[in-house]
Amino acid sequence: MSEFIKHECGLAMVRLLKPLSYYQEKYGSSLYGLYKLQILLQKQRNRGQDGAGLATIKLDTLPGKRYISRRRSNSPQYLKDLFTGAFAHFENCTQEQLNDPVWLKENKPYTGELLLGHLRYGTHGKNIIETVHPFLRQNNWISRNLVLAGNFNLTNVEELFGELLDLGQYPKEKSDTVTVLEKIGHFLDDEVERLYNWFKAETNDIQEINTLIAEHLDIQRILQRASRKFDGGYVMAGLIGHGDAFVFRDPSGIRPAFYYQDDEVVVMASERPAIQTAFNVLSTEIKELKRGHALIIKKNGKISEVACKDQLERTACSFERIYFSRGTDRDIYQERKKLGKLLVPYVLDEIKNEFKKTIFSFIPNTAEVAFYGFVEGIHDELNKRKAAKINEAKGSLTTKEIEKILDFRPRVEKLAIKDEKLRTFIADDTSRGEMISHVYDVTYGLVKNGEDTVVVLDDSIVRGATLRDSIIEIISRLKPKKIIVISSAPQIRYPDCYGIDMSKMGEFAAFQALISLIKEHKKEDVLQKTYKEAKKLEKEGKLDSCNLVQELYGLYSYTQISDRISVILTPENINCEVKIIFQTVEDLREACPNNNGDWYFSGNYPTPGGNRVVNRSFINFMENKNVRAY
Repeated sequence: MSEFIKHECGLAMVRLLKPLSYYQEKYGSSLYGLYKLQILLQKQRNRGQDGAGLATIKLDTLPGKRYISRRRSNSPQYLKDLFTGAFAHFENCTQEQLNDPVWLKENKPYTGELLLGHLRYGTHGKNIIETVHPFLRQNNWISRNLVLAGNFNLTNVEELFGELLDLGQYPKEKSDTVTVLEKIGHFLDDEVERLYNWFKAETNDIQEINTLIAEHLDIQRILQRASRKFDGGYVMAGLIGHGDAFVFRDPSGIRPAFYYQDDEVVVMASERPAIQTAFNVLSTEIKELKRGHALIIKKNGKISEVACKDQLERTACSFERIYFSRGTDRDIYQERKKLGKLLVPYVLDEIKNEFKKTIFSFIPNTAEVAFYGFVEGIHDELNKRKAAKINEAKGSLTTKEIEKILDFRPRVEKLAIKDEKLRTFIADDTSRGEMISHVYDVTYGLVKNGEDTVVVLDDSIVRGATLRDSIIEIISRLKPKKIIVISSAPQIRYPDCYGIDMSKMGEFAAFQALISLIKEHKKEDVLQKTYKEAKKLEKEGKLDSCNLVQELYGLYSYTQISDRISVILTPENINCEVKIIFQTVEDLREACPNNNGDWYFSGNYPTPGGNRVVNRSFINFMENKNVRAY
């Protein structure tokens, strides 16, 4: 992606099903779980660059002994800092102590059988240590301790916050993380209290009651009650003090969650390849957590996947496939290649089949896989034309002439090169803009001045500022006749409210193009009409009933919006033509059939909260308010 947007967080959980002595004997270390958690987080570091945290719980510890350990970091080297601090506790151990799992568990932190890790990509709010997961809700009752981490955004935090107040709580802040923690925590307390009263009638032995509570605690019931009004995309992972654990996914399957289990471990991660790498298992051995379900791991090692919310239509985030998840996943790699290949017909029409005067390239680094697919498509098309040319000759060509035909190849080059991140120490806008334009460098000497067309592939275009001020600007210095930018993602038209930092619709290049066309054709009355309808729905409390902005986009064709984006993102000081071509939503669905959540492209939100956010974002635009819509 040519521009930076913040997005989904990353999760990892490990539950050791054997005593620590088993891992010491088989793998040579009692810290097997901690090492595996480190690999899982390291292999998902693309999912969070604001901070990282981990927590561990020891099973069957004696009262008075510390059984929960937590560490978090928001330093620039957050993963290194996180695990350096955790492993520092073992630096003064003798080899004999390191080889003694009983001694380690009794004397050292982070030696628990239950481990939870999180990578934070904050979409809003301050980047301070208090915002880094896991969050901890403490209590002297072992079964009321709750550790929570998640990859989620809820659209109705105000409503859920109000419910907490109605329950008599006094939350310390109004955020979705704290709200979820307290919501689940409330029903955990309620369930523990219910079981306590039930078993108190049978015995006065409090320690026996604690054991019975742990055995009978109904995690499914707790999550069902707590999540009744959750609206958003989420995967939440929790550890309970006595040793139960859960991973809970939203009913639309918006956010990703995968897990693997054998007789030694249960492991969960946001991305499948992380589990494959950490545990050396096949992709077919890894399961995707069903939407609306929870993976529940009881203290006794019983594992179940149970329904907690009624399933909605699957609308898994398509941006996971286009950009967010690492391309090392087998399916994602193929899908990205197909996204590139599907763009070929549109590009051939635009270059008028002038292969000899066209150079194909891509925007590093995330567009590279889609570019491989695009180039394959170009080669396929050329091969068809070569075969047709040879067949038309009906055997009259010499060997040399045939070789010449077969030898023709498209001009594929690496033109754009992402340079080291430049720090801007000068405050004035002119100097800052000049520095931004040098984020990318180019390869000189490949483009023929005024003759060649340059085609560059990007994986998505959100606001377009970097594209305009850096990429197109720097490529234009090569003096091409024309620059064609192709996006493997469709036009981003609508805000996201399920985890991506795209909530201000007025910033999107597609929406700016729409407004530009409306003003050019003097249709501002349509904007006012839509605004009045939105305010009416807001007053009636029905802002989530429909997406009013879809009607505005219906005024113009997809091509008209693309052409106007091309005009908007063309720098004023360049002399060549600029054309931007976007993937269609239909082709996106063909390439990524199992991740059909495309609300930022289509406006079809999977939950009512999405409609509320898009309408609120439009109201904010009309009222000139530069604020988030949720």
